[in-house]
Amino acid sequence: MPTATAPPFVPAREAADLVPNLTGLACRECGEVEEVGLSHVCGFCFGPLEVVYDTDAISAVVSRERIEAGPPSLWRYGDLLPTLSSDPSHRVDLQTGLTPLRPAPRLAERLGLSELWLKDDTVNPSGSFKDRVVTVALSAGRALGIETFACASTGNLGNSVSAHAAAIGAPAYVFIPADLETGKVLGSAVHGPNLVTVRGNYDDVNRLCAEVADDTGWGFVNVNLRTYYAEGSKTIGFEIAEQLGWRFPDHVVAPIASGAMMVKIDKAFRELASYGLVDGDLPRVSGGQATGCSPVAEAFARGSFDVRPQKPDTIARSLAIGNPADGYYALKVADRTGGAIGHVPDDEIIAGIRLLAETEGVFAETAGGVTVANLKRMVEAGTIGRDERTVAVISGNGYKTVEAIADDVGPSFEVSPSLDDFLAQLS
Repeated sequence: MPTATAPPFVPAREAADLVPNLTGLACRECGEVEEVGLSHVCGFCFGPLEVVYDTDAISAVVSRERIEAGPPSLWRYGDLLPTLSSDPSHRVDLQTGLTPLRPAPRLAERLGLSELWLKDDTVNPSGSFKDRVVTVALSAGRALGIETFACASTGNLGNSVSAHAAAIGAPAYVFIPADLETGKVLGSAVHGPNLVTVRGNYDDVNRLCAEVADDTGWGFVNVNLRTYYAEGSKTIGFEIAEQLGWRFPDHVVAPIASGAMMVKIDKAFRELASYGLVDGDLPRVSGGQATGCSPVAEAFARGSFDVRPQKPDTIARSLAIGNPADGYYALKVADRTGGAIGHVPDDEIIAGIRLLAETEGVFAETAGGVTVANLKRMVEAGTIGRDERTVAVISGNGYKTVEAIADDVGPSFEVSPSLDDFLAQLS
């Protein structure tokens, strides 16, 4: 396989600031500690691993001022993200992050909220929040000597891995379900990866990729690099707090696929508090799923932490993970913060997409429709207080999933190139 040869995407001013900040990897279940490496599963109990930061070293340097003086991307939070090497050439940066936190007064009025904000990740380089996790994963992978990158994807992740790998000249393999939306297939293929379609759903794809990762040693961002990859989602929480003037919101609602986004947003808020960067009460964190793939929401409704796998059947394919790796931990976050996890059927997802676009001019993919529709239900049920400062995470661009609304929107009427004909249609 060829090696990466393109120049690194690292601002020169950061070169002196890259200091390794990890002390190891720890199992989220048994607490066993391992060395930093290409690993995501505990060698003792097979539980998931997460990074362990050198909190003393971070405390000595991190500050609001240092963050605000950083680059206009998620790497302004580099002190709080996994840094495996002091070599700046390992860092991959396509200017991901620092996406708008938009006030949404018209949507808030429709929903009956006094203050609503949209964390708009539709404008990331490849059109979704997945750019956040991929830039962190590829940076860690390069530091570990990985030359070929890969992923199992429902679409957005494949788009992002393809784009980032192309930018650094690295070979990429993207594994996707064979029935994926056309926009997401093309969004990966245009970057020239090895695009592999698999006859099966995402869970089938993911199982295959786990085997391929073990056999090849490639860096699968959501398999053997997942420990680092998942940390990228924290930057959504970091940005929300900074963009609110270093204040916490009262409530955040995020879509749930694997559950990692919800878990890491909560982790971000707790880290900001622990380093004294933000004062005040920690936010409530809630999540939403599509009814056709709602194993986490179903467990929440039962008052259980036992997530029972489901076979996905929904238009929200980017969330169609029937056996979510972080479902249990998402339930723990909802329980600890006083949040909730709900689900909505496909017709409400479409209505949510249209409501968001018609009120705020933001065209979201189906995951955004899931967030808005669940937000609506939660307000109506009193789960979200009407006076709570609420943030809704809009995780992907609607142009990726136009098939979902193609039968519900279209031209208002057709006319000939004649003023009289047009005026007649108005009457």
